[in-house]
This record gives sequence, structure tokens and C-alpha cells, in this order.
Amino acid sequence: MNKIPLTLIFIIVLSSSPLWASPSLHKHQHFLHCLSHHSPHTYPISKLVYTPINSSYSPVLNFSIRNLIFSNPQTPKPLLIITPSHISHIQAAIVCSKAHDLQIRTRSGGHDFEGLSYVANQPFIIVDLINLRSINVDVQTNTAWVQSGATLGELYYRIGETSRSLAFPAGICPTVGVGGHFSGGGYGLMLRKYGLAADNVVDAYLVDANGRVHDRESMGEDLFWAIRGGGGGSFGIVVAWKVKLVMVPAVVTMCSTNRDVEDDAIKLIHRWQYVANQLDDNLFLGILLTGGNFSTREGITNPTATFFSLYLGKLDELITILKNNFSELGLTKKDCVESSWIQSTLIASTGVQTFEPLEALLNRTPPTIESTKFKSDYVKDPIPEATIEGIWQRLKAQDIEVPQILFIPYGGRMSQISESETPFSHRAGNLYKIGYAVSWKEQSLDAKNKHINWIREVYEYMTPFVSKSPRAAYANYRDLDIGTNNKYGKTSYEQASVWGMKYFGNNFNRLVYVKTKVDPHDFFRHEQSIPVKLA
Repeated sequence: MNKIPLTLIFIIVLSSSPLWASPSLHKHQHFLHCLSHHSPHTYPISKLVYTPINSSYSPVLNFSIRNLIFSNPQTPKPLLIITPSHISHIQAAIVCSKAHDLQIRTRSGGHDFEGLSYVANQPFIIVDLINLRSINVDVQTNTAWVQSGATLGELYYRIGETSRSLAFPAGICPTVGVGGHFSGGGYGLMLRKYGLAADNVVDAYLVDANGRVHDRESMGEDLFWAIRGGGGGSFGIVVAWKVKLVMVPAVVTMCSTNRDVEDDAIKLIHRWQYVANQLDDNLFLGILLTGGNFSTREGITNPTATFFSLYLGKLDELITILKNNFSELGLTKKDCVESSWIQSTLIASTGVQTFEPLEALLNRTPPTIESTKFKSDYVKDPIPEATIEGIWQRLKAQDIEVPQILFIPYGGRMSQISESETPFSHRAGNLYKIGYAVSWKEQSLDAKNKHINWIREVYEYMTPFVSKSPRAAYANYRDLDIGTNNKYGKTSYEQASVWGMKYFGNNFNRLVYVKTKVDPHDFFRHEQSIPVKLA
């Protein structure tokens, strides 16, 4: 740290930041002293605080930015960043931010698609949980405690080094932070067998808006219900999660095979809709459509449909299942590889049949970081073949770098869990989920507008063929296009209900009830946080 008194650092920052033009300088100059006062001497906080004049500020801020849209000079920056190493530091950050009228944005992995964990349009700080990433696996009880700053890759690695018969059903991207992933539901290749990550959370430690620490018993079942899928940044800061681990066989099978127009890809996609949600619960069979000039420069037919699967069992069993239920796909043994579950997490993250060391799961940095925009939909009735043809034509756009559309099958366990069991309401009645994604490297306003307009047009095109009243969306694919939002984070119940019903369905009102009860002054908020409903 720079050897300048903390108070002087704070005064310099306040004087130089336009975000601080309106608040009283005198009111805020004691903020850092407040942090020190509320942190125990055994866990000093001073070396965990980064201000804009510190040489480590930009590296710490940028390390977990996963969307280049939010890394430009015009993006609002935090007054300071705190990287707590102890729960008392989080308590201090909350108490002092509340006292000094500062917003908190909480970041675990930084993959949130709208940057809500590290961007705000008012004076704010970031509580970056990167130092809180311990993982303790208990093979006697088949559970694990994982802190919110850990990544999925770190969690998988620790499970794998402890047991080859235990696993956890979460996402395929190893650099995603646990905190945000669990908060919004968290799906992966075992969702048809074991549901979402949030469905397998059995306890948690949370710091509330008053700086008090709770476990499941003391927070109560309403709040515990809300944090398992109700979205991050609304109810408090979850420091750690206790999860139930699931059993997997010694051998699992992963397959991937590409199809294009000459292979009747459109007919196969259409047929997939009638098959994928009815397959054996141990089998996940998804589709990734890729187009744009990415496919062309990679030497792949444009567009391409990649059928990818995870089967919790051996290759011969998988081949038999697909031969009996989806013979049109023509999957062969050369398209597949048998491995342990832990090795399959690496294969899934790279998309290739690799046997690189498991330590690769510990790398917190994605292989590429680009500008991205995501949207989502849910499908209740098979869409017509002509509509798939329309999607295919849009994927041919050569002025778009990497357009992708992901089909995630439901059924199995996802249809067995009640829609009110957790805030994640998209259960029975959904055939599959669609994820729309576009990414680009060119950092210009024209490139941004062109790519975002592309995904918006595709989303509009799909309107007649997806869920309605409301048109559902996935909370972890945050999308500020849907509904009305206030860029300063103060959103009324009426405004929020537009997107709230899309994300949470009939669970939205219960989330509002919980929010009003546990955070009545709406301290934890962002552009799409759960609002308080005034009497």
C-alpha cells in the first residue's frame, strides 16, 4: 500500500471523483476510519482496501471483469475496493457503507453479464470476495462448505481430490464464482439428474443489512429460501454455502458431434425437441448453434449445430439409449470419450476431449475475455421447423463475430421439483431453455451496437414461439433490456414486477415479502434487485 495516511487518500479520491460532487466531503472523509474501527485488531483491514491512487487498484478491479463492455474509461469506477479475508471485514463494510450512504456491489467471479457486481451509477464500493474461497469437503456426510469467492473449478477440484464418487451439479465454466452462480440458481450438465446448484444448498452463512451474521437457523426459512435462486445483491452478502454432494459412477461418458445443413441439422434440431426432455435422467443432450464469421475463420461449416452430452454411465449404455430414442443423430463411439466425472468437468469447459492435468480447474482466468451480451427464453411447445430455419439464417450473419444459441433440455429432476421449492420457478412444463449469446473483440461503439442489435433482433423473432404471460427469463442471465429499471438502483415494485415476473414467476411476490422484512430500507440493491414494497 502507498504510505499515505488513509484519511488523506480518501480526501484525494473524494476531491477528484465526479461521483462525489454532491455528497458532503466532511460526511464521508471518516469512512476508512470507520472500517478500521469496526474491524478487529486480529484481522486488520487496511491492507485489504484499494483506492484509485493505489497501484494495485486497477489490477484488482480488472482481474475479475469478464465482459469488456464494462472495462472502458467511461464505466463508473468504485470509490474503493475491499477484498475481505475475514467475515468481520464484510460486517465493517456493510455497517460503514450504510452509515455513510454508499452503495455496495458484491463480486465473487465477475461473470454477471450486466456488470452489476462491479458497476454502479452512484457512489459505491466493491466488496470483492476473492480472498474468501476456502472449501471443506466432508466425505462422511457427503457435504461441503464452500466460500462465495471460490470458483466452480476450485470446488470441482477439491471434490475430485477427495473422492471420485462424489460430484456437484453446477455449471461447466470453471472460472464462474460460486456466490453469483448459486444465488441465481446455477445449472449444469447434471440438472436433469440432480437439479440446480441452488437445489442442493442445505445451509449458508450470510451477513445482513445490519452487519449481523446468520446461518440457516438464525436467518429463518424465508430468507434461506430467497437466497437459493432469488438473485445476488438483494438480501445480504452470503459468505459461504453448505452444499449436498451427489453420487456419480466411476465412469461417465461425454460426447460431441457437429452437424450442418448437409447433415440435416435443422431436421435434427426439430426432432431433438421431442426427445431430449424424455431421455433417461442420467443423460443430458444439449445443442450449441454457432455462426457468424467465427465459424468461417475456424474452417467450420457455417452455421454449425454441436450436439453435446454427458451420460452418468458407460459409453455402450449411452449408444444404446440414443439408438433407441434418437437414432437420427447417428452418434458413434468415436464421438465420445469415457472418463471420471472430475475429468469430464475439464472436457466440458474446453469442448474437446482433453486429459490435461486437473490443476487447470484452479485457473481463475478465462481463456478469452470479450464483450458479450446474453438473453434467455423458455420453450413449452416444440417450435416449428420453419422457425429453426429462420434462426439458422440469422446465424449466417458474416458481420457478427461469434453469435451462439444454446438449447438446454429439461425434464427429469427439473420437472419433479415444485416451482415454489426455491425462487427458481422454471420447472415442469418447460421442454428446454434457450440461451442467446453474442461476443465480439472489436472495441468500438459501432461494433457494440451491431452485435447487440443482432441479438435483440433474434430475441424479437422468437417472441411467438417461447413462453408467454410472462415471457420467462433466467435470473443468472441478467438482461437490462427486459422491463423497466432505474440506473441508480432505486426501483419501485411496479417497475420491478415487469422483469421480476419473468425471472421468478409467481415466486416474485414472496421474494418482495422477504426483502421487505429483512432489508426494509433497501440497502442491498442494484438495477434489478428485489424491491421493497411499501405498505
